[in-house]
Amino acid sequence: MIGPFDLIFAFFLDLAIGDPRWLPHPVRIIGRGISRIENFLRRHFSETAEKTAGILLVIMIVIPVAVAAFLLQKALLWSSADLLMPAGMIVLVYLVSSTLAHRGLRDSARLVIESVRDGALEASRRKLAMIVGRDTEKLSEQGVLRATIETLAENLSDGIVAPIFYLVIGGLPLAMAYKAINTLDSMVGYKNERYIRFGWASARLDDIANYIPARITGILIVLATFILIIAGGLINRLSRSNSLNRLNGLNGLNSFRIIFRDGRNHSSPNSGIPEAAMAGALGVRLGGPSTYGGITVEKPYIGDSLSEDYLLASQHAVAMVSVTSLLAVSAAAVISGLRSFL
Repeated sequence: MIGPFDLIFAFFLDLAIGDPRWLPHPVRIIGRGISRIENFLRRHFSETAEKTAGILLVIMIVIPVAVAAFLLQKALLWSSADLLMPAGMIVLVYLVSSTLAHRGLRDSARLVIESVRDGALEASRRKLAMIVGRDTEKLSEQGVLRATIETLAENLSDGIVAPIFYLVIGGLPLAMAYKAINTLDSMVGYKNERYIRFGWASARLDDIANYIPARITGILIVLATFILIIAGGLINRLSRSNSLNRLNGLNGLNSFRIIFRDGRNHSSPNSGIPEAAMAGALGVRLGGPSTYGGITVEKPYIGDSLSEDYLLASQHAVAMVSVTSLLAVSAAAVISGLRSFL
């Protein structure tokens, strides 16, 4: 199993280096495997058997990834008891950090937000297109920021809380299996003509895998909101200034309320929970019509328009991601540490 210090070191390693292109990354390797196996299966299965082929794809990706991670974790933990301890532990910590996406999520969102702040709407649309699946060419400034907040909330669950959850309950093998499932969903889990049947198994398995983490994320966002409000108040009081008084716009109770009211206002059984928590905390309205491949999809709204300052709200959302991530890894480290004493 992964120890508390492994989790903490991995989290801060992700914060420090993120996902450098010069290092081999398990998710990129998994992605290449998915593409090759998809091509192989499509050559050998007819269109009427696409659902079966999609099930085989899941089996051929998830099980080998979990087994490989299990054997690798065993080898690295064994080596840590020998002279190879430093090298083995460094590799293990890196592999654990590769399941997390805090640095990448935060930095990509900041690039979009900074472009909007600087008045470079066209640049913000291009940068947003790199992290969302919707069409971004015609989005307004508010539309760009709304989409940024939505992807921050959704990927907070998928890219940070869920991997930490699976690291705690199943170590590196289960966390890597989750990353394989999540990568499958991002590559083939679409509801278009090409993937509606082939990606069915990947999409359904991703829904199952994210059910509990999404709800944990919603709770953590509520807690993070209260922490930010309290921290802002303390800093203002100590500095005798109102430099952080705009944090008063955050509302933890409203975040909790919107989860129950609007958490199901989403096509995904899971994504609506963290998005509702974030919308309620920030006092903004998310969701609504979005365009995918030129086709407009009418999505329900999430939250209330208590504020029209989406630039400030998006900046608060980035802070929310960081605080929520710290809460998640702290809780995981405590649970992991307590388990080692039992």
